[in-house]
Formats: sequence, C-alpha cells, structure tokens
Amino acid sequence: MMPVLGSQRRLLGSLNCTPPATFPLTLAPNRTGPQCLEVSIPDGLFLSLGLVSLVENVLVVAAIAKNRNLHSPMYYFICCLAVSDLLVSVSNVLETAVMLLLEAGALAARAAVVQQLDNVIDVLICGSMVSSLCFLGAIAVDRYISIFYALRYHSVVTLPRAWRIIAAIWVASILTSLLFITYYNHTVVLLCLVGFFIAMLALMAVLYVHMLARACQHARGIARLQKRQRPIHQGFGLKGAATLTILLGVFFLCWGPFFLHLSLIVLCPQHPTCGCIFKNFNLFLALIICNAIVDPLIYAFRSQELRKTLQEVLQCSW
Repeated sequence: MMPVLGSQRRLLGSLNCTPPATFPLTLAPNRTGPQCLEVSIPDGLFLSLGLVSLVENVLVVAAIAKNRNLHSPMYYFICCLAVSDLLVSVSNVLETAVMLLLEAGALAARAAVVQQLDNVIDVLICGSMVSSLCFLGAIAVDRYISIFYALRYHSVVTLPRAWRIIAAIWVASILTSLLFITYYNHTVVLLCLVGFFIAMLALMAVLYVHMLARACQHARGIARLQKRQRPIHQGFGLKGAATLTILLGVFFLCWGPFFLHLSLIVLCPQHPTCGCIFKNFNLFLALIICNAIVDPLIYAFRSQELRKTLQEVLQCSW
C-alpha cells in the first residue's frame, strides 16, 4: 500500500517491497547472487506519462461523445477502452501526487486515512487494468465478427447487446479488483490474474492472425482477377503482418512484464534472480501507462471520422 513515509511507489497492496534505486539506471548488488540491473522511474516521469495519457484519452471520449456517427458498438468499445486507460492514468497521477505531498509534509493525514485512500486508489488501478484488458479483447472480437460475419454483423452486434457487454465488463472489473485487493496475498488470486492475461493474449493472437489470413486470402483472389497476384499479395501481406506485429507486440511488451512480476511472486518469491526482477516493478507500471498512451494511436486515431471530429473538438466547435 501507499506508505506514509518513503518514496516507494506501491501498487496492489504489498506486491512490491523493494527500495527505489538512487540513480536512473544502476547495478544493485544482490547479497546472495549476481548484480541486479535496476531502473528507477522518477515521480516526474510518472506524472508526465499520466498527464499525456489523460489528455489523449479524454480527447477520444470527447470525440466519440460529440459525433453521432460514432455512436456504434465498435466505437463504444473504443470509448470504454479510453475510459479504462484514463482511469489508469488518473489513479497513478493521484497516487504520485499524494505521495509527493506526504513526503514534503504538505499533506498531514493519519495512517488510517492514508491506508483507506491507498485502498481506494488500488481498487481503481486494478479495476481499470482489468477493464482495459477486457475491452481490448472485446474490440478484437468485434472486428472478427465484422470480417467473418459481415452480413450478420448488425444483427449480432446490436447496441443493446453491446451495452450489456460493457456493463458486464465494468461490474466484473470492480468485483475482481475488490477481491484482488482483499486477497492479494493468496496464490490462487495471483494465478487467476496471470491466467486471465494469458487467455486474453491468446484470444487476441488467434483472432487477429485469423483475420490477417482471411485478408491475405481475399487479396489473392483480387490479384487473380487482375492478373497481378505477386505484387498485391506480397505488399498487402507485409503491411498486414507489420500491423499485427505492432498490435500484439505493444500489448505484450506493455503488459507482459507486470504479469511476469505476478508470476514470479508465486514461483520464486525468495530467489535472488527473481528479486532482481522485483526491483524493477515501477518500470513495469510505467510500461502499462505507456500502453494507455499508445492505445488511442492504435485503436482510435486511425479512424478518419474520429480524427475529423477530434479537430472540431480541439477547435472548440461544439
């Protein structure tokens, strides 16, 4: 939890209890093993990343709310992803600000009050992380249905059904975060979270690879008709593979280290090598915030309609 004294960032209870590094990049000696590469993330960087993500995702939500043409299930899922990422940013900015105020003596609070505030922030962080992963999966499923069941898409993915899915995700995320904060020291809870991440990664990989294969097959069909099979197929295949690599690569790079941290807490909590990884917990959290910055670029700002509305929002033409 968020301590009253000290500059150690805490997330999700006592998942991390190692002291911060003095320098941005240091080799911290391990008493029972080799030296550890330890990366310290300054509080100013946390604040900066959180504020950038906050602005980006607020703009996405505002653009979707403004343009009625974007009031469709697909954009509602994107909007909810932006809200989840926004909550990740807000909770981390709030936690950093409170910790800095406590350290500077500008905020006087009893330990019990700080403990309750920390519990609220941890629930907010955990819930927003779970909902973010869920909406990434929902977007993948939505795109899959739009490609493989195009003629039935509007009868399968209806607005009422989309709203029910959205409500279910938010309720499940809140309940999951409450359970996790309450039973964070139980192995089964950590394993469930790691299993959830692996399942979501597998779901996204299978769906997007299948969509890429279908797109390449479609491109080959067009190429045969136009008698230009090789150029079209190769160009489209490379572009699709690059997009898929970026999408899944960003997801794995930003979320993987955090869930690796959770896995190692279960597998080797006392091992010196695992202890080296634990020391970089703040770096893993910073990567999740970076994911909240990248998500709008991948899922929202590529839409021409949304970009046009975003320009109107920035020009204050409501």
